Amino acid sequence: MDAFLTSRPVADILGGLTNGVIYSLVALSLVLIWRSTRILNFAQGAMAMLAAYVGFAILAPTTNYWISMGVAVVAGIVLGGLTERTIVRALYGKPEINPVVAMVGFLLVLESVAAAIWSTVSRSLPTPFSIVDWQLRGRPVAMSPFALYEVVTAVVVMVVIAVVFQFTRVGLQLRAAALNPEVSRLLGVRVHRMLTVGWMLASGVGAITAVLVASNYFTGLTPTTMDGVFAFGFIAAAIGGLDSPVGALVSGVALGIAFQFVGDYLNSNAIILVALGLLIVSLMVRPNGVFTRRAQRRV
Repeated sequence: MDAFLTSRPVADILGGLTNGVIYSLVALSLVLIWRSTRILNFAQGAMAMLAAYVGFAILAPTTNYWISMGVAVVAGIVLGGLTERTIVRALYGKPEINPVVAMVGFLLVLESVAAAIWSTVSRSLPTPFSIVDWQLRGRPVAMSPFALYEVVTAVVVMVVIAVVFQFTRVGLQLRAAALNPEVSRLLGVRVHRMLTVGWMLASGVGAITAVLVASNYFTGLTPTTMDGVFAFGFIAAAIGGLDSPVGALVSGVALGIAFQFVGDYLNSNAIILVALGLLIVSLMVRPNGVFTRRAQRRV
C-alpha cells in the first residue's frame, strides 16, 4: 500500500487534482457570469489578479494571510460590481462581439495598471500551511498541507455556490433574470440588481482563485499570473458547459489530471496542444458542453 500511495501514477493524480481544482474555480467563475448575464468575461483572470494585488498590498503591513485573503475577496466583489455597472451594462442587447472586444480590452487595461503600480516582478504571498509534501515511511506523497488546503477551499466554494443557486431565492432570481428578464421584471425581480450580484459572486470566486495561485512558490504574483490559468479554466468551462457548475468542477479536475500525465509521460510542451485538441473534439461532439442538458433553454 505504501508503495502504491507513493507511486508515480498516484503522484500524477494528486498533483493533477491540486491543479485541477484551480481550473475548476476559474471555470466556475465564468459559468456564474454566463448564467447570470449570458456574457463571457475574458477579463475574469485579470480582475482576479488585481484583487489579489490589493490583498497583497494589505498583507505587507499586517503580515496576516487570512486578512489578505479577505481583503482580496472584498476587492474582487467590489470590482465585479463596478465592472458590471460601468462597462458591461451598456453592452446588454448589443451584438455578441461587443462584450468580447470590451472584455479583452479591459483585460489589457487591468494588466497594464497592475504593472504600472506594482511592476512585473514576481511576488510570493506567504502560505498559511507548509508546501512540503507529506512523507510515508520516508517516501514523499505528492500532497502537502497547502495543496490539501487548496482542494478543500475549492470544494467549499463550489458547494456554497451550488447551494446558493439551487436552494435560495437569490439563486432562483439570478437564473430567472438571465433566462427571461422581461418576465422576471413582471414578477418583481430587480433584474439589473441580480445581474450585478452575479458578477460580484463570480469576481469573489476569482479573487479566491488568484490568491491561491499567487501563494504557489513556483508561480508567485505578477500582472500576467492568471493568463495561463484562465486559459485552461476557460477550456474546462467550454468542455463542461457554460450552463453547468458541475461541468466546471468535473472538467477542471479531469483536465488537471490529464495535463499532469501528459507533462510527466510525454512533454510539458504538449499540454497546450492536448488542451486545444480536447476543446476541439468536445465542441464537435457536444457544442453546448458535455454536462449541458439538450433541453436547456438558451437566451
